[in-house]
Amino acid sequence: MRLMVEFTTEPFELDTFPPHAVAARKVVDEAGLDVAVGPFGTGAEGEADQVLAAVSKLLRESLDAGATRISVQVSVLAEGGARDGSAVGEGGTP
Repeated sequence: MRLMVEFTTEPFELDTFPPHAVAARKVVDEAGLDVAVGPFGTGAEGEADQVLAAVSKLLRESLDAGATRISVQVSVLAEGGARDGSAVGEGGTP
């Protein structure tokens, strides 16, 4: 089963990437997930075990790096990469 995780860390900083955002991005990159960075969040997808392990590590490391809030959404991907129950191209951050 493939999953997609979408996440945003706060507090936001417009001039630089805050340490908590850098830590979160590093976790998903090191997990080998397919990553897409959007203006309001980051999406990453991969096999279920891979994504779930990355989410746990992302939460710990982002909080340790100063995040005060982390928003996370995990979706099951249907065959072909669409989220279950939605058509390709629907939804927010890829």
